[in-house]
Parts: sequence; C-alpha cells; structure tokens
Amino acid sequence: MRKAFLFFCAFCSLLSQAQQTLDLTGSWDFSVGDTARYDEYVMLPGSMLTNGKGDPVTVNTRWTGSLYDSSYYFNPYMEKYRVEGQMKFPFFLTPEHHYVGKAWYKKDIYVPQSWERQHITLFLERPHIETTVFVNGQRVGHQLSLSTPHQYDVSDLIRPGMRNTIEVCVYNGIDNVGVGQDSHSVTDQTQGNWNGITGRMELRVQPRKLYIKQVRITPYPFKGYVNLKVVLGGEVNPLYTLDVMGVTVQQDKENAYAFMMSYDLRGKTMSVDVPVGTEVALWDEFHPQLYRLGIGVGDDYYETTFGMREIKAEGRQLYINGRPLFLRGTVENCCFPETGYPPTDEESWTRILAKVKEYGLNHVRFHSYCPPEAAFVAADKLGIYLQPEGPSWPNHGVKLRRGQVIDQYLLDESKRIVDTYGHHPSFVMMAAGNEPAGDWVAYCNDWVREMKRYDPTRLYCGASVGGGWAWDDGSEYHVKGGARGLDWDRNAPHADDDYYDQILRPRNYRDTTDNNTPVIAHEQGQWCAFPDFKEIPQYTGVYKARNFEIFRDLLRDHGMASQAEKFLMASGKLQTLCYKYEIERNLRTRDYGGFQLLGLNDYSGQGTALEGVLNVHWQEKGYTTADEWREFCSPVVALARFPKFVYTTADTLVVPIEAYNAVYGDVINVRTSYYIYDDSMKVYAGGVLSLKDLPLGKNIPIGTVRFPLDSISRPCKLTLHVTMAGELKNHWDFWVYPNESTDVQFVNTQIHIADTLDAEALQVLEKGGKVLLTAAGKVRLGSDVVQHYLPVFWNTSWFKMRPPHTTGAYIDKTHPLFKYDFPTDDWGNLNWWELLNKAQVMNLMEFPKDYQSPIQPIDTWHVSRKLGMLVEASVLKGKLLMTTMDVSSDLEHRVVARQMRRAILSYMESDDFHPSTVLHPQVITDLFTKQGPQVNMFTNESPDELKPKVK
Repeated sequence: MRKAFLFFCAFCSLLSQAQQTLDLTGSWDFSVGDTARYDEYVMLPGSMLTNGKGDPVTVNTRWTGSLYDSSYYFNPYMEKYRVEGQMKFPFFLTPEHHYVGKAWYKKDIYVPQSWERQHITLFLERPHIETTVFVNGQRVGHQLSLSTPHQYDVSDLIRPGMRNTIEVCVYNGIDNVGVGQDSHSVTDQTQGNWNGITGRMELRVQPRKLYIKQVRITPYPFKGYVNLKVVLGGEVNPLYTLDVMGVTVQQDKENAYAFMMSYDLRGKTMSVDVPVGTEVALWDEFHPQLYRLGIGVGDDYYETTFGMREIKAEGRQLYINGRPLFLRGTVENCCFPETGYPPTDEESWTRILAKVKEYGLNHVRFHSYCPPEAAFVAADKLGIYLQPEGPSWPNHGVKLRRGQVIDQYLLDESKRIVDTYGHHPSFVMMAAGNEPAGDWVAYCNDWVREMKRYDPTRLYCGASVGGGWAWDDGSEYHVKGGARGLDWDRNAPHADDDYYDQILRPRNYRDTTDNNTPVIAHEQGQWCAFPDFKEIPQYTGVYKARNFEIFRDLLRDHGMASQAEKFLMASGKLQTLCYKYEIERNLRTRDYGGFQLLGLNDYSGQGTALEGVLNVHWQEKGYTTADEWREFCSPVVALARFPKFVYTTADTLVVPIEAYNAVYGDVINVRTSYYIYDDSMKVYAGGVLSLKDLPLGKNIPIGTVRFPLDSISRPCKLTLHVTMAGELKNHWDFWVYPNESTDVQFVNTQIHIADTLDAEALQVLEKGGKVLLTAAGKVRLGSDVVQHYLPVFWNTSWFKMRPPHTTGAYIDKTHPLFKYDFPTDDWGNLNWWELLNKAQVMNLMEFPKDYQSPIQPIDTWHVSRKLGMLVEASVLKGKLLMTTMDVSSDLEHRVVARQMRRAILSYMESDDFHPSTVLHPQVITDLFTKQGPQVNMFTNESPDELKPKVK
C-alpha cells in the first residue's frame, strides 16, 4: 500500500510539470477572401456558420455533394421554396449561410517572458480543411489534415514578454485533398463543408533543450509488456534518463497496479519494452480497463492512457484477446445539426456512444471520416470497438490510382490518424474509406500492406463497400454488402434462413476455394420510416429541418395532415420489425463477423434518409425503445427459427429455439422457458425448454416449441415469448386462421361482386344495392406507385424513385370491418404480407380531401400521394366497397386473403356498412382509366448502387 502511495505522489508530481499552455479560444478578428481586411470578428472554436458568416443560401449555391434529384429546380410546387431568404431544400438540412474559400482569423496574445528559449507549438485541434499560419507577419507553414490536429513549431517566431500576432488562413475547398465531394469528412450532405477551427486551440510550451515529440504505444498483453517508441527533440544528454510510470485504471481501485521504470537515453528515437506485471488488465467491451501512462525526460512530461488488448483475424472469425468477437455495430455518419461539425468534448461523445451501447451494440464505423480525440476517449471508457476511416469516398469524379492527389493524401492521412489516435484500445479496425472507384482493389491491397507494416496492432480493411463492388483479396477483414437484407419481396416472411452461403462465396468472389476471412455486413438495414414532424423544433442550431417542412407541406396539401403521427408510428413499427428480423438472420449465421447498421440514427442528407429508429439527434421517435431493441440485439439473444408466421388450425407450431452468446465466455446453468399468449394475455401453452450452459458462440441449440393449433377457436394473433436466465427475453408474433372454406355462408349473398364498375354494377347501385369491386391488378390511377411489403430503401430522391415507393401501411383498426374476425394491429404487421406485397394501390387524388382509406399505404415522403387499398362510398342509390387487395385468387392456399374476403362480405352484409362519403360514379371509373401525374426525378448521374455490376 505504501508503494502505491509513493507511486501516486511521483505521478502527481510529474503531472504538475506537464506542458504549459496558453488558451487561444475566444474572439478573433475575421475576414474572407484571398487577402485579409479584418473588418469583422468571430468566436472560436467555431465555424463561419456558427458565427453567422458566409453567403446567403440561394438556388445558385454550389454545394459540396451530389444532388442526384434535380427535380427541385424544375418542379413548380417547389417554387415557393426557392426564394432567397426563405430557402428550403429537400436534399438535406438547410443552413442560413454557405461559404467555400479562404477565411482569415487573427488574434493577438501576450506570451510570458518565462517562455524565452523554449519549444513552442501552435496546436489547432480540428481546422477545416487547410491552414496556413503566420506569426508576427512571418509565414510558418501549411497543413491539410481532415482528421488530426494541425501543429506548428513557432518557437523561432514567438516573442516572449510581448504581444504576438497569430494569423490562420483556413481554406475549405476540397480540390487539394481530393477525397470526393460526398465524403462525410467534407460534404454538405452530413456535417457540412464548414470553414473554421474547433476543439482545443492553444500555444504549448516544452523545454527546448530536450522535449518529447511523439510516443507510439504497442501493447503485447500476452507477453506482459508494452513497447514504447519515443521520439525526442532537442539535445540528448547521457546524464538524462527516460522515466516511465503507469497505473491500471480499474473499477476495483484496491487492485490497481502501479509501475515505474527508468531507462538511459540512447538517442533521439528510443524503443523500450515496459513490463506491466504478471496479471495484465485486459481491455474489451465487457472490461474497459485502461492504463494511465506517464513519460518523463528532463523537464518534459507526456501523459496518456492506453489499453492492453489484442485483435486478430483467423479464418472467418475475429478474436479479441484470444476469444471470439462478434460485432453488432452502427455507422456514425457525422451528422451534427446544431453546429455542423463533430463535437470535440468527451461528454458529447459519451452521450452518443452510451446510446449505442444502450441499444445492445458494441461497435461503431465512422463513414469516410475519423472522429476527434474525444470519441476515442469515450469509447475507451465505455468499451466500444471503433472503425475510423480515411476521410475519403473516392467516387463521383474521384478515383483511386488514376494519378489524382487522393492516392498519396489518403496514405499520408491514414498514417497521421494512427500516429494521433493509435494508443486508444477502442481503435481496433480501420478502412481506407467508403465505396471507391478506379483501380481501387490494387490500391487498397497496397494500402493494407503498408498500414499493417506501419502499425500491426489493429486490423485493416481496404474499403467499406456495397455488394456490387469487387472482392479486395488483400483485406484482413471485409466490410461488404450482399449478405444482408430480407427476401420478403419474393417469399412469405420466415425466420429459418441465414447468410452462410453468401459468406462462403461473397458477391464477386472469384477464388475456387471458399472465402476464409471475416466478413461484416456493410450498411445493413436502411429501412425507412416516415418523417417525425415533432422533431422540427429540436433543430435549434445552425441547420434547420426545412426538408421536414417541405414534407409536412406535401402531406397537408394532399389532405393527410391528420395522418402524420399515424404514418410515423405505422412505418416505424414496420421499420423496427425489418431490423429485428434482419439482425436475427445475421446473428444465426455461422461464421458471420457481425454487422454495421446504416444506421441506428437517421441520416440527414442524400435526399433525407430516415433509416434510424433514433432521430439524427440520437433521440427516440416513440415507436420502439432500447429495452425492446435489446431483445434481438444484445450480447445474448434467444432466436426462433419460424418457417412461417401464418398458420391454420390444422397446423402444429414447430419452432426450433437457439441462442447467440457473444459475451466473454460460457454462461452457466441457463434456464430457458417459453409461453404462448394472445393480445388479452391469455396463455395457451408454456414450459421449460432447457436448463444448460450456453457456450460462447452461435447456433446453440436450446429446444423446440411444439404446439398443436387445433384448439384455437377464432382467428387471432399469438405471441411466442422466450425467456433466458429470467431476464433475457425475445418474442415473435404469429397468426392462426380457420382451416375452412371461404364463402360457404355467402352462397346466397345479395352483394354484387365484380372486378370493374361495369353496366351491371351501376345498375345494382342505381337500384340501391351493394357492390364489391375486387379490382386487384385492374386500376390505372395508382399503378405508378410500386408497393412492396418491405419499406422504402434509403429514400426515393437519392435513388430517383427506384421501387418500392411505400414505407408500410397505416391500418385503421377501429374501422368496423375488422370486427368481423380479422384481427389486426394499426400497421401492416406480418399477417398483412399476403395482402400488401406487390399489390396495387389506388391514388385517391379525386376523393374528398378529408377522406382516408382504412387500409392506407404510406407513400414516399418526397411525393406523399394519398393512397388506399380499400375504399367505400355511397354511389348513386347504393353502397360500394372497392379493394385492390387480391381477395379472389388461390384462396385455398392464401388463408389471410381468404379471411379478409370473409371479413369484407360479413361487414357489407351487416348494419355497420353505411358509407358516409358520397361519390359520383365517374370518380370510381377514373380509378380504372386515368393515369396519375408523372413524377420526374431529373438526374445526370446514378448513385454508385445503381451503376453496372462488376463482372
């Protein structure tokens, strides 16, 4: 105990000798243009935008980023949003100002006399993009890192004991870095192409005679030591020693281990192996244990933290500290609406990464950018595995190995990232960037080899790519699309499949033998929900959600303002369901390394991609919670292999149950039980499935749920609920319908059934009769709207109206139709697949403005046409119900359609059927004969995902 006390005294003593600094934050003189006039001022850290500077946004603003949908500039509806001073963009969030060019920042600061003959550094944590520095009128130098601090040696130009003038010219054009206009490090699609300086801004002083320039930390956890490569500046004197001291930062402070060693200096670059004890405190997601390290030489001192961890790839498996590692990740897209740039404080990143962990994730990929130091610090403490990337999306005019500046810049920047953040244990993986073009495989293979040589303590992937990209055979692991998604546009929903074949033979994989490297699903999900207009007031900073305001206006102008919240909740429930079943499919795939969602929170650019269950501010939208999400996304998950979700009373439910265990070892003596219940919480069956240990890994068999369904007396939704260890749970809805003929009781019905409003149907209506029009596949007004069961992917603006166009359906379950033995939620749950998938919709543009269909597909928010799949009205003297659901064909096998037909006929026979809406027959006829207004998406270029596939 005394030894530890003495160590901490020595540690604190050296800490007091750490670098002195002068804070440069505050007011700076400001000017724009090629030469400085300094007639304004700004507050730094910050940007021109946070200071209200720049050019007004107009239709002529030259954005940094691709605008694939140029219809905004031609569509007469959008004219009111193209007025200067009232600009609103549908592509991304709208700032008040925009500026690309040179901006000048100047500050006078008194430097104390005590800094005479010292080593002085100007430290600028995150400028954007290039800086040129002048001190007292003399040019110091130029730097252009997008990812790491700009640091300048100003020792010879600072005048101690006097006031000194520091000038920084910041240029935010992307021509000299060449990373690509859609790279999240620079584009207006995400953070915005801002001009300014954020984070720490300071002058730092060190002893000029001998100082520490750089420290590289390489842990060897299973050898019990850490290698330190220390680069010194100044004069090396044999009388000096290099003192190294450290302590573990553990939850159990009583067991913290302290060490202190001294080494004779042997030159300006020293490599020393420092033992850290026999019981090494390892770092991982479950044990984020850190070492605090201090290095003293002469009067200079350096301090940081690091972790003892080892990450490897062997075969198709990732390993952390010798045990299998399974990644459950999300993509962080650099969307920060309040400021327009990523935060540099630890508190902000702790909030974001804690939310990531709250939702059962353990991994974050940073799309085509590298976050500031604070993100790594927060991830170290929380236990989150990070994949930063080179700040490049070398596509859309930029290509690798085509003689452009990106080739050398990307390699240099990648090394700067490792030099600056490489000591953080959370920094386990790295990619060169996103979805490149050009001779990218050869370039990235060379990049991986060079980066592995430069720093072997992490894994390297050439690039994060979609399924259509070539196979980069030099990567240590692969972030690749292809083995993702659900096949429910072609097959009825089920949960007994996996991606194993696509892991063995990934798309565009050419080898004769199976792939034997780890694969992580690239940008998994991208299922969209309708905009949440309640989110608009949350934009209190420099970017406003005026894209949301456009979408709100479209909904209102098409008579659906009252549906906004209903559409949000209905589409959100479907979105969550799609994520659930896609994640579960990934978790039950043997040898799959994991996934990276795109994303847990919304993406505010590229046409507005509302693919998150959290909004862009990382806040809940109201249709799911972290507790619900963790049922299917956490270190231990119960999985059920449902062969289908719709049954009849002649079936027996047979569902194998298995477990996914991604904790740090076996889970001992786990009791797994199940029960089956309905919406009233009536329990139909239940019991114990097993009492056994769960080994670390996937596809752990638990048991099989068997339940004959012949005791179910009426159509109903049932839920299978599985609980493990009393706390971990998961559930799946399924439906049971009668195994009987459809129309037995309607043989003598007085309802006239037809597939078009022909003369006979009109005659029945004229006589006061009832008409059912089963118009599946017959309508024209609405035929341009392509509906799948699965929702919009990313968004229809970025993909120029690529199908599907709908994002789920709102079901008015209070409508009397559903009293007649058709149980439903207020959204298109899995039982609706048979009726919704690839079914026609009706465009209700000619219906009364306040009319809403009780079965209402939700159109893309970029158009918001009023749609319906069932309408009812008083026509002439009679009553009409029309549906585009197929309730006529193959009813022997389509049990949901059979039940819907029965419900419709029962409803039409009942006293409940008295439509209040009055329509002229022509409105119904127009549904069969008219064509909806054309939707044009003008474009000169296709997104990468729409380019020809690699052959």
